[in-house]
Parts: sequence; structure tokens; C-alpha cells
Amino acid sequence: MIPYRRIRLTVSYDGTAYAGWQRQRNAPSVQETLERALHSLTGEQAAIVGASRTDAGVHALGQVAHFDTRSRIPPEKFCFALNTRLPDDIRVVASQQVSPAFHARYGARGKTYRYQIHNSPHASALYRLQRAHVAPPLDVERMRRAALPVLGEHDFRAFAAAGGQSRGTVRDITRLDIRREGALIDITVEGRSFLYNMVRILAGSLIYIGQGKLPEDALARALESGDRLDLGITAPAHGLTLMEVRYDG
Repeated sequence: MIPYRRIRLTVSYDGTAYAGWQRQRNAPSVQETLERALHSLTGEQAAIVGASRTDAGVHALGQVAHFDTRSRIPPEKFCFALNTRLPDDIRVVASQQVSPAFHARYGARGKTYRYQIHNSPHASALYRLQRAHVAPPLDVERMRRAALPVLGEHDFRAFAAAGGQSRGTVRDITRLDIRREGALIDITVEGRSFLYNMVRILAGSLIYIGQGKLPEDALARALESGDRLDLGITAPAHGLTLMEVRYDG
């Protein structure tokens, strides 16, 4: 019998039409769509494990996933073969064989998310599905100053939405950049892991700070109080993209 091989995938997708990465009972998901394509290709009922359970409407450029197979297809060819069976809004951009010990979710050592804002009186016709529209002018320098206390290891319980499954709320933010180019504002956040809706709550709060709806020290206060009510809105899902997942080596 052909032994199992573990295949790692790097996946890009537009999350607009999906109820998130994770398989759902009554709604389409990215995971289910990939598994159907894999079954069509190999005839196997293989589970595809993703590094991040992105929410409904969230996008990805560098989602990482793995599955086990006895197929004879060369590892580097899975991306090409799967893409012929996938809808246009999901693409496998790389595939390779990895050690059986590799685990896309539990082996991840860091993730990078980007939140994009179209800050203009009028929404973008071209980027309306990838950028959150904010009409009032945002004070980016104020947002940058407000974000400084978030860097490092803290208890982020105030930045977590109800319904998350994480046991603890301490997280380590290693990078938080806010950059502006014309109407586009990019918020880039890096850390080993994140709480449920944490990046979107952070982005929404920074938007409120940039508008003057929250004081400049709002994030610092919320870290101390642990109270979700000290923060702003949960920013819309479509502005968020999973950019990269990092592993040892």
C-alpha cells in the first residue's frame, strides 16, 4: 500500500462569498471548497487543516494548510491540479511535501494581518470588497501614537469578541505599523496568535481614535481595564487580509 504523505498548501482567497475558512453546516466555506476539489482530484476524503480560521468575509494571501494523501501526484503539482477544480476566488499558490510532524495550525510561530481602509469622502469602486470605507478624515499620526502601548505582551481580553474558544487572553504583538498613501491606510499587525476578532477590534478602535471619537490613550486604558466597552467598533471583515503564516525554519 502506498504510504501517506503530508502536503502543505499556501492558499490565497477572496473571502467575500464564504462564511470563513472553517467548514460550516449551512454555508459555503473555503475549507469545504478545497476539500471538494481535493476529493474530485484524488478520490480521497481528506481533511484539510488550516493555520487560521478566518471569519466570514476575511481574505487571505498566505493562508497555510495541510492534508495527508496516498495519491501519486507529485507534491509540487497539487497546486496546478487543484486550481483547475477551484472557483476563481480561491487559488492554491504553492504546494510541497513536508514532514508528517508538520501541522499548519499548531506549528505556526507567527502571523501577519493587514487591515486596509479607504479614507475618502467616496467609497472606492475598485477596492470596495477589500478595503473598509471611512469617509471622515483620519489622523494617522494620532493613530500611531495610540497604538504604541499595544506592542509587546499584554492581556488582550478587552480586544476579544464573545464566542472565541481561546483558553487564555495573553498575546504578544511584535509589530504594529500604520501607513498612509493617498486615500489608502494600511494597518499591519504581527504576532504569534490572536484572539477572536482581535485585529478587527484593534482596527475599529484605531479608526475611532483617528476620528477623535475615542481618546488617544483608549487602547492603553482598555489593556488596563480589560473592558471591551472602552474600545471602538469591530471593523468590517472585508478590510482584513491574512498576509502570511510563519513557521520555524
